[in-house]
Amino acid sequence: MPNSNTSCKNCENQFDETFQFCPYCGQKSNDKLTVGVLFSNTIKNYFSVDARFFRSFFPLLLKPGYLASKFIEGKRLLYLHPAQLYLFSSIVFFFFFSFKVSKQEQQIREGVKSEKTLQQTIDSINTLNSNDSLVAATVIDKLKKNKDKTGLNDEELAKLDSIIKGENYKGDDFMSFGFNESKVDSLIAINAPDSLITKEMGRKENAGYFTKKTYTQVLKLYRDNGSLANILHSFYDTIPIALFFLLPIFAFILKILFYNKGPFAYHLVFAFYYFSYLFSTFIILLLISFIWPNFPGSIQWLVILSTFIYLCIAVKKFYDHGWLLSFIKSSLATFIYFTIVIPIAVLLLLTFAFLFY
Repeated sequence: MPNSNTSCKNCENQFDETFQFCPYCGQKSNDKLTVGVLFSNTIKNYFSVDARFFRSFFPLLLKPGYLASKFIEGKRLLYLHPAQLYLFSSIVFFFFFSFKVSKQEQQIREGVKSEKTLQQTIDSINTLNSNDSLVAATVIDKLKKNKDKTGLNDEELAKLDSIIKGENYKGDDFMSFGFNESKVDSLIAINAPDSLITKEMGRKENAGYFTKKTYTQVLKLYRDNGSLANILHSFYDTIPIALFFLLPIFAFILKILFYNKGPFAYHLVFAFYYFSYLFSTFIILLLISFIWPNFPGSIQWLVILSTFIYLCIAVKKFYDHGWLLSFIKSSLATFIYFTIVIPIAVLLLLTFAFLFY
C-alpha cells in the first residue's frame, strides 16, 4: 500500500508522511508548539552556541594560531566563526569598559567643577586689599568646613591659604583657553551672540567653516563644565566603529609582510582571532580590577606584554615561519600598527569627538 504524502508547514513541499523530518528544510514534521517544545528548542539552541563558544574560547587563549589554522583548513563548524567570536568578545569588552568610562567621566566632571570653584574663590580673594585679610580668612574657614559641598580638596584649600599670607596666587587652570576669559564671561553674561563671542576669542572675520566650527566648539566647551567629559564619552563611543576599519588595516599589514601566504581573507581570519584574543585578555583584566581594585600595575603590564609573545607564537604556527623571522615580522607589524596607524586613528577620533560631541 503506497505511503501518503504530507505538506511541510515551513517550506510547503510534499514528502512522505512517515518521515519525521522534512527532507527539504529539516523541520520536524509533527512539531506541535507547546511550552515544553518552546523552551526545549531555546535551550538546545543556546547550549549549541555555548558549546561552540567554549570549544573556541580555551584554544583561543591557550593555543596561539590554532583556531585560524583550523578555519583555513576547512573546519568551520566546530568553532565559532572568527567574525562572530570577534563581535562577541568586543561587545562584552565594551560593556565592562563602559563602567570604567563612566567613572572616569565623573572624575573629570568633578575635577572641572572643583577647579572652577577654586579659581572663582581665588579671583574674589585677590580683589580684597590687605585690610581684608580677616574677611578672607573667614571665607577660607567656611570653605574648609564645607569642602564636601564645594568639591575642594586639601591641596586646593592649601593654595587658598597661601593667598591669605600675601601671595597673589593665580592657580593652575584645569584648562587654559588662551583668550581673555573676563571679556568672554561678560559677553556670555549679557547673552551676546556666539559670533560676537567667538570673535572676541580670536576668530577672524573671514575664517573658513572648519575654523568657525572649532571656535564654536571651544566656546561650548568653555560654557559647559561637563563638555570635556562629553567629548571623552563621544570618543569612546566611536572606538568600536573605528575598530571595524582598523582590524582590516592590521590584516593588510600582515598581507604585506606575508605576501606569499595566501589571499587577503587568510590574513583577515588571523586578525579576527588575534583581536578576539586581545579583547578576551582585556576582559579578564577588567574583571580582576573590579574584584581587586589594587591589582598590581606591574602584573597588568606583564599580561599586556604577553599579548606580543602570543602574536609571535601565533605567527610562527599560522604562517609556518621560524622563530627569528616570526619575531621580526611580528615586531614590524606591531610597530607599524601602534606607532603609525593607532596614533593617526586616535587623532582622527578625537577631532571627530570634539567637533561633533
